[in-house]
Amino acid sequence: MSARARLRAIATSVPIIVLAALGLRVGYTISQTQKIPPEVLRAVPYLYEPGNIAYSIAQGHGFGSPFRADTGPTAWTAPIYPYIVAGFFKIFGIYSYHAFLAAISLNMLCSALACVPLYYAGKRIGGLGVGAGAAWLWAAFPNAIIIPFQWIWDTSISTLLAATILWATIELAESSQVRDWIGYGLLWGVTLMTNPTLASLLPLLLGWLAWRASRAIRAPQETRQWIKNVAISAVVVGLCCVPWTIRNYIVFHAFVPTRSALGFQLWIGNNEHYSDRWAVWKDPLDDQDERDKYVAMGEMAYMAEKRREAIEFMLTHPQWEARTISRRFVATWMGSATPIGDFVETHSFVIRGLLVSNLLAGIGALGGIFVLCRKRSVYAFPVSVFPIVYPFAEYLAQALLRYRHPIDPIVMLLTAVAIAELWRSVAPRRMRSDYS
Repeated sequence: MSARARLRAIATSVPIIVLAALGLRVGYTISQTQKIPPEVLRAVPYLYEPGNIAYSIAQGHGFGSPFRADTGPTAWTAPIYPYIVAGFFKIFGIYSYHAFLAAISLNMLCSALACVPLYYAGKRIGGLGVGAGAAWLWAAFPNAIIIPFQWIWDTSISTLLAATILWATIELAESSQVRDWIGYGLLWGVTLMTNPTLASLLPLLLGWLAWRASRAIRAPQETRQWIKNVAISAVVVGLCCVPWTIRNYIVFHAFVPTRSALGFQLWIGNNEHYSDRWAVWKDPLDDQDERDKYVAMGEMAYMAEKRREAIEFMLTHPQWEARTISRRFVATWMGSATPIGDFVETHSFVIRGLLVSNLLAGIGALGGIFVLCRKRSVYAFPVSVFPIVYPFAEYLAQALLRYRHPIDPIVMLLTAVAIAELWRSVAPRRMRSDYS
């Protein structure tokens, strides 16, 4: 092989990209664990709802108590991730340093493995160069390196699930096998029991699959088959939610198919206490009075009240809402509602790097959407709905890079599409043919 061919083979090798991604994440983790005392790492990262619920499970008290106090059963979060963390507690010890290492190792592994579905989805959409480019961008994206260490949450697992959903959707469009559609439903079922926010994409992607199937119909029996396949996937998704829904109905006498905290999430970003970011001091996790109110009312009544208060506040403060939503839009894609001021004032190279890289990622995603739409790509819709639809929950409630992170692999894919199109327009023809 020529040197160029060897270099191309290395640059487009999935195992090499995954190993590079894992190496970057492990390297960052090692550097951080050398700076932060083990006594801090084995406790502080768990002081949020998933860690507190995992503690309750590991203690034998069941799925409950999300606020570092014995408040009884909960449906505050979806069940899968707290049970995973509880498993680490059982194996390595509650609030132990080894349990922390196990949790962030899972995060790093899931984050690195997201390169695989991203590579194959990109390859299907734009060729080998786009697939490999998207995977490399994700491997080196600062958010993807930092977040697996910073958050013991479902965030990193969600990136793998979101990237896999995109890949599966693209591949499923050409399959009539019932088992594939069942597998797609199972994938979505696991996703909803991990990160219910991704549910906003389910009807859109299923609708696109139905449209693709209808366009390929050549005989009446094929019509019945694609309707049957779409229905099978939808039923499987629903069945995956049934056990958790039954548990919640028995415990709370209410219909909660995924999680109960959506009303609270809306309220915490839309109330009279809200400042530039969010009303942390009114979170039951930190505020004793709010926690006492939660216990006295019960979770379902508390959530219903917060939902009513949030909607009333939004309807009676339209100008405030418009201004705040615009600030959240900027914060979602930049990491700060005031990125220019923060860039100038901070002395941290890491923060400046995050601000710049997220700005470029947002521009890249917009460029990728434009390219796919201009070329009338059949894949424009399923790829674009991730950055267009998914962040709406952040615009209405809270805007953090961690909340956007599950769709960041798709943002990298769109950026790769934009870069590839730019490369084709400026590079010599011979170089384009070598890397297309």
